[in-house]
Amino acid sequence: MRIPVIAGNWKLFKTIGESVAMVQELKSLVANNQGVEIVVAPVFTALSRVNDVLQGSNVMLAAQDCYWEEEGAFTGEVAPALLKDAGCSHVIIGHSERRQYFGETDVTVNKKTRAAIAAGLCAIVCVGESLAERESEQTFSVIETQIQGGLAGITADAAPHIVIAYEPVWAIGTGKTATDAQAQEVHTFIRQLIAKTFNQPVADAMRILYGGSVKPDNVKGLMAQPDIDGALVGGASLKADSFAAIASFNA
Repeated sequence: MRIPVIAGNWKLFKTIGESVAMVQELKSLVANNQGVEIVVAPVFTALSRVNDVLQGSNVMLAAQDCYWEEEGAFTGEVAPALLKDAGCSHVIIGHSERRQYFGETDVTVNKKTRAAIAAGLCAIVCVGESLAERESEQTFSVIETQIQGGLAGITADAAPHIVIAYEPVWAIGTGKTATDAQAQEVHTFIRQLIAKTFNQPVADAMRILYGGSVKPDNVKGLMAQPDIDGALVGGASLKADSFAAIASFNA
């Protein structure tokens, strides 16, 4: 039984005060939610304060990125151990915006994933194709390259500390959503890749999330698919009521 994960990526939004107010409202709205892991990912500056507010709640904390070195002369970077020290249990790695705007590659995704796991964090590893790649029927080859590169050299023992997030780039922030069938098709393919990369028991246990304009009105259809184990939510995670509604898909 794979426990679903509903994770909210707040991207570059919310001050510390706004973040605290948001989670204060959210934690009361989802206090009775069962059978689902709920995660929020504020900006770095708000992590510690948000962690204080979340104590004793059923909402967990994630960072939006990390670096692969533990310490050193790496101005502006944040190590996984520092994220854990701030209260994080999860970290998002390789989001399409990191790949598109900040030069993230499968090699750096792999380094960050290894470092996150070594620090005791759960790595939410993002993969996904662009609209041009989908229209030229490269979806599966792109996903395969990203999975193989991002998870290279990681052992089956470490696999329980990984969650995969499939985000078709053409659906992020566009209002477009892959149909339930389109999402399920790629999720099935990813699970087959995980079985090849590790083994079938690991593939059966790994959570694979869908990300790309997930909203309260489409989450139930997506979550009804056998290989979709949750959602990485962008815009709809910025308001407590809409994110709580998504996290209550099984209510």
